[in-house]
Amino acid sequence: MELLWMALASLLAGFVDAIVGGGGLILVPALFAILPNTHPATLFGINKSASVWGTAIAALQFSRRVDLHWHAMVPAAVCGLVGAFVGAWAVTVVSPDFLRKLLPLVLLAVLAYTLAKKNLGQHHAPTLSHRTEAIAAATIGLVLGFYDGFFGPGTGSFLVFLFVRWLGYDFLHASASAKLVNTATNLAALSLFAWKGHVWWHYALALAVANIVGSLLGTRLALRHGAGFVRVMFLFVVTALICKTGYDAFLR
Repeated sequence: MELLWMALASLLAGFVDAIVGGGGLILVPALFAILPNTHPATLFGINKSASVWGTAIAALQFSRRVDLHWHAMVPAAVCGLVGAFVGAWAVTVVSPDFLRKLLPLVLLAVLAYTLAKKNLGQHHAPTLSHRTEAIAAATIGLVLGFYDGFFGPGTGSFLVFLFVRWLGYDFLHASASAKLVNTATNLAALSLFAWKGHVWWHYALALAVANIVGSLLGTRLALRHGAGFVRVMFLFVVTALICKTGYDAFLR
């Protein structure tokens, strides 16, 4: 029965993550609730063993229908992978606790900015030159890759926001691009967790399949309804992240 509940959580996480990121907001708390006596690193490893497949499938589906800026996204993905490895190493020597109270405040600023800019992300209008765009994307990938390995919550949503705000993408292109980078950061984290023995592979297959199903459904909806729908989902997920991280930081 516990595997069924985890699979359902993984399916919902894949669905949300494929649209705008934030799947960890669903699956990680579910794993903590269902397997309360399990080491947190193992729960994070189980989460990554599922989410890496969902993000990879979403990236593939988006790439077939959305014109990705490969000259910028390939460097971003490579830098994201490197950053995630470094971040995962850093968390073994430095506690990320100082970020817990800062994160909901940063997310609140992102939400307020997005609400204030009504047309933000509605139109795909990159303004940077190819070289500058590649450098900017690589910088985003490196910084948020490090963050994903070091702490993690909200990485997908931060990627979407920065691709919209800094690179001039609409929300659909930003979400598609974020999946490629997030796949790299998830792969880096999964590799580290597997190396340290923190992945329970007997759960991984079922959760991966469920995550892929959710990812396919979410990707289809995003492609069908476009940037406006993704923007609404972005606002919803960021609001949920603010509530969750704010509770964890100030009320728990």
